[in-house]
Amino acid sequence: MPDEQSTEVRADAPASGRVDDASGTQRDVADAVTAPQLTADGPILFYDGHCGLCDHSVTFVLRRDRQSVFRFAQLQGQTAAQCLPSADVELLKSVVLCDALGTYRKSSAVVRILWWLGGRWKICSWLIWLVPRPIRNLGYAFISRTRYYFFGRYETCRLPTESERERMLP
Repeated sequence: MPDEQSTEVRADAPASGRVDDASGTQRDVADAVTAPQLTADGPILFYDGHCGLCDHSVTFVLRRDRQSVFRFAQLQGQTAAQCLPSADVELLKSVVLCDALGTYRKSSAVVRILWWLGGRWKICSWLIWLVPRPIRNLGYAFISRTRYYFFGRYETCRLPTESERERMLP
């Protein structure tokens, strides 16, 4: 899929070895790492800073990320401009998650976020992963198209609390 130029890695993929990229070819995991200097400190969740649903999603992750592994960056920010292809930054069609194993978009990013949260969320991620990606992405595309209608569009981003500020990237 042209808008999913990421490396697709199973939620339970090993930390080393070979993975399938979006074109179906095998690549070494070392080649699949995106922004290695940044993801070494944990996964980065890129989100649309003007989207109400995205804001709620970031809040959801912040409240459940008990080990504070996630860091956050707006798709409209400097970090996204440096780390992501321009299509991700310009189109704002998908949440993007970068971790040490690769870059995930659409429903694959959601599954990987749940996997990182652990506990019952990890079980949910495995159950969602069982649904074929084209079907998952169909649901994701519907939500993506209607998110401003149902959740609103913000002119400014919410201000992070003092404890959240260190996890927000420019």
